[in-house]
Amino acid sequence: MRKDVYMYLEQQKELMAFLREQPVWYRRLTRDPNKLQNMEIEALHYYKKTIPHHVAKFSNGVQMATMMMSMFQAMNADK
Repeated sequence: MRKDVYMYLEQQKELMAFLREQPVWYRRLTRDPNKLQNMEIEALHYYKKTIPHHVAKFSNGVQMATMMMSMFQAMNADK
């Protein structure tokens, strides 16, 4: 692996962890260092840090809060 690519990965702790968990990327980056951006995108999907993942997480939180509110309202209506 090229030294500049490795130094960049050392600065990005999450990418280094991804590289350790997905060793196929060692070979890919050694053969073609230009695939670094592809690795970053795949790491975002792997760690679920893309915008659709954030939206889904937020949506699940709102649904949970709505469900809790309706449960509290139902409990108060019974009294």
